[in-house]
Amino acid sequence: MSWRKRENVAGRPWRGRVRDYDLFKELTIGLVVVGLLVVGLAAIFSSPDDPGVSLKSWAAEAPSDFVATATAELGGTSDTAGYGPPYNATPDATQHLGFIDLQSLSGVRLPIDTANDFVINPLKTLPVPPPALAQWSAAAPVDQAKWTAAYTAALTAAPDGDPAQVAAGAYGPVPALTGSLLAMAAGGNLDGVLQSAGLPYNLDYTPSILFIGDGSYFQGLAANAHLTGDQWGVMNETGDTPGQSWLWLFSLLYQIQPFKSSANADILVVSTMLVLSLLLTLLPLIPGLRDLPRKIPVHKLIWRDYYRQR
Repeated sequence: MSWRKRENVAGRPWRGRVRDYDLFKELTIGLVVVGLLVVGLAAIFSSPDDPGVSLKSWAAEAPSDFVATATAELGGTSDTAGYGPPYNATPDATQHLGFIDLQSLSGVRLPIDTANDFVINPLKTLPVPPPALAQWSAAAPVDQAKWTAAYTAALTAAPDGDPAQVAAGAYGPVPALTGSLLAMAAGGNLDGVLQSAGLPYNLDYTPSILFIGDGSYFQGLAANAHLTGDQWGVMNETGDTPGQSWLWLFSLLYQIQPFKSSANADILVVSTMLVLSLLLTLLPLIPGLRDLPRKIPVHKLIWRDYYRQR
């Protein structure tokens, strides 16, 4: 007799105690109780409602970081400028697993030139564009790179990175451009310009998110709220609100080697989760693994009354 027939518990007649059970009544009570709990707890604790982060709030709360990031966007040294597909074709910027390079397969579908898209073109929309635009546009790329590199170094050396305390130097039009962009952002105009992309409605938040993400201000807000990767951020929420606990395995992989220090961490984690999910799906078909429930009889502990009668 095979193990399937020998252990066919579901096909055997029940010889235990029998009592009436009103499933409809149980369901109704369960829905009412759970519904009242949900409404009551939601009214008491609510959900996180932190104010949104915008270019305007960034410019007001961390103007030095805004100017430093705008300089990096001009010089093409920001994270977005070197991200690779789908924003640009930066060489060797993609994550890959052996010969598998999924990021490159998408191609450059959302092309972003950080200097033009984040700084130059928005400044051109001002009623009176700054004269520094003409000097920047007429300069050779090598001169533009020298200006931005020099100004970045000067900002780093200045007290608190304050542009007002930068030592004199050969920065070309960079201080004027970044200063004008700071004023534009502080007035709330830059958010609308980046999000509209020339369309009547502000629906595309990608440029704003990328620009804000290139600075340290947004990263600091995430760290304070315990939302960064090394803080298990993917399963956290702002404040004391419970987060997404079911994402613990994803987050765990980012905390251990070799994932933690790998430049290809994302694709390694996703690949590992795909393999584990496939193993779970095919568990009934894998010899050895499918026998574990019989070898570790937890079910006999759960239905101990039945097996005690046997």
